[in-house]
Amino acid sequence: MEKAILGINGLGRIGKLTLWHHIGRKYFSQIVVNLGRKVGNSLKDVAFYIEHDSTYGRLHNYLYGYKSKSVIEKIDESNSTIIIDGIPVKILTENRNPKDIGWEKKGAKLVVDTTGKFLDPTLPSDSKDGSVRGHLDSGAYKVIVSAPFKIKDKTKEIPDDAVTVIMGINEEMYDPKKHLIISGASCTTTCLAHMMKPLLDYFGADRILSVSMATVHAVTASQQVLDRVPKTGATDLRKIRSAMNNIILTSTGAAKTLALVLPEMKNIGFIAQSVRVPVVTGSLIILVVAFKDEEENLISGDLINNIYKEAAEREKRGYLLFTDDQKVSTDIIGFFGPAAIIEGSETHTRTAMITLDISKMCSIGTPTVDKLQIPVTQAVIYGWYDNELGSYTNMLGDLTVKVSQDIY
Repeated sequence: MEKAILGINGLGRIGKLTLWHHIGRKYFSQIVVNLGRKVGNSLKDVAFYIEHDSTYGRLHNYLYGYKSKSVIEKIDESNSTIIIDGIPVKILTENRNPKDIGWEKKGAKLVVDTTGKFLDPTLPSDSKDGSVRGHLDSGAYKVIVSAPFKIKDKTKEIPDDAVTVIMGINEEMYDPKKHLIISGASCTTTCLAHMMKPLLDYFGADRILSVSMATVHAVTASQQVLDRVPKTGATDLRKIRSAMNNIILTSTGAAKTLALVLPEMKNIGFIAQSVRVPVVTGSLIILVVAFKDEEENLISGDLINNIYKEAAEREKRGYLLFTDDQKVSTDIIGFFGPAAIIEGSETHTRTAMITLDISKMCSIGTPTVDKLQIPVTQAVIYGWYDNELGSYTNMLGDLTVKVSQDIY
């Protein structure tokens, strides 16, 4: 049987934690990590970085508990290889452009690109600054990117060989014979999709009038530790402010990406907002949904919670979790598996009667009644997610294994 070898491009937050995930999972017999440049003074510095994490602790403690010992077994400077818990990890440092990495020579037929740099699937592989398609020219059969697609030319559509997939939501849309480039969406969209799908399945899109969400999101590596001068042409001066001691309003592409995995959302008014707060990980979606209600069967918080409870029971892989516990953000750091953790104790609903003036709405004929009252219920739902390891990287790991099964 052919050995399954995984390529990882980039070793930032998601790249490093993707490596952690697959070291623990043991699905791939070897992992090749491309850094694209020289780092530190030796391979020992890379091993130290891999083993230690300021958020999740040490790798061996994450894998085996607090009594465990280091799983860095051998560092081979001459071959640029580190044996980690029995898995050979090859470190590449020569090429940043995907087309020059040489995945074929390393035997890596599947690559997870975690750099956040190569997100436009419409760019050719020989683009000046590199392209995600360069991985395919370099020998990879398929590429997964750990972020939503971003197409620079707004006149272009996502090409036929590219698709956005969230496990448990639309994985059936992935066609192994057709799709070569797969986006794993974002941590926020992954959580949001698992919060919306049970509501769409139960009520249908026609009864959902509008949706708004705000993600109270942990800081990311794109933010600044301390205030700095803006770059030329910068338009958002909040991005140059310190992430350590500020609540910062920013944007999110969750609404646009959500429609790619849940097409029903295209016909529902949706607003998505993001607020960055100074915590290292552990984020929260506050979801507000307006329903067209039925007067004899008002939507209640208990009904909403039961919908999520039943959906969580149906989802055998644990992608959705319902809890009555009262959590804070540190409770979900490293919480393995769920894309969304619904905090049922905070689910609330309010119903109001909306009065429509029929006489102003009818252009032909005389209405039999002047006014019509329609019950509209607004629901507020809270969903936790570990935007780094616990939720997103584990979901990305499941997607990676699924895609690899069609290759090896």
